[in-house]
Amino acid sequence: MARQLRLTLGRPPSYARAEFVQGASNALAVAALDAWPRWPGGALALVGPEGSGKTHLARAWAEAVGAAILDRANPDVAAAEGRPALMEDVDRGAPAEALFHLINLAAREGGGLLLTARTPPSAWPAALPDLRSRLNALYTAEIEEPDDPVLEGLLRKFFRERNIRPAPEVYAYLLRRIERSAVSAREVVQRLDEAPDELKPVSRVLARQLLEGD
Repeated sequence: MARQLRLTLGRPPSYARAEFVQGASNALAVAALDAWPRWPGGALALVGPEGSGKTHLARAWAEAVGAAILDRANPDVAAAEGRPALMEDVDRGAPAEALFHLINLAAREGGGLLLTARTPPSAWPAALPDLRSRLNALYTAEIEEPDDPVLEGLLRKFFRERNIRPAPEVYAYLLRRIERSAVSAREVVQRLDEAPDELKPVSRVLARQLLEGD
C-alpha cells in the first residue's frame, strides 16, 4: 500500500530554477547562462552529459526571457525573429540551413539563441561550410559530471519527486558506491522505489542489498 501511495502522489519533474541543484561541477555553466543577454553573438551552446541538468536550466531560462521553444527536427525560424529561442539536442541533427539562420538571427536586436547538446558544437554535423565556421566559433558552456554535493542534491531531488524519505545514512552510502552521473542517481532511486514492499522502508540495508546483488 505504501508503494501504491508513492506512485499516486509522485511529483512531476520541475524545471523551476530554484529546484536546480547547483555546485562546483555546474557553476561555470550557470554563470554563463546568467550572463544573458551578453552572450557573444547572442548565442550560447550549453553542453553536458545525459541528465546533467541542461534541459532544466534551458527551460528555466526560456520561461524567464519568453523564448520560443523550437522543434529540432523542424524548427520554425520565423518564430525566432526579434525574440530569444531555445533548441535542444542539436547534436542529434538539425536542418543545416535553419540552424545557420537561427545563429545569424541571434545576433540581431531582440534576438538570442540557446542550444543544448551532449557534445561540443565542433562535433555537431554541419553540411554547410558557413555553418561549420559558425559552430566552431559558438560561445560554449559545459556542465561536468556531478561532484559530491551536486550528486547528493540530485539523489535528494529524485527521492523527493517520488515522495520517498530514506534513512539519512542512505545518502552517504550511495555516494560512495554509485557511478558519478545524474543518470546513475536517477536509476538507483527508481530501483529502490520499485523494490518489493516487504523490503521497505528505503534504508542502508536495502541499498546494500540492491547494489551488492548486481
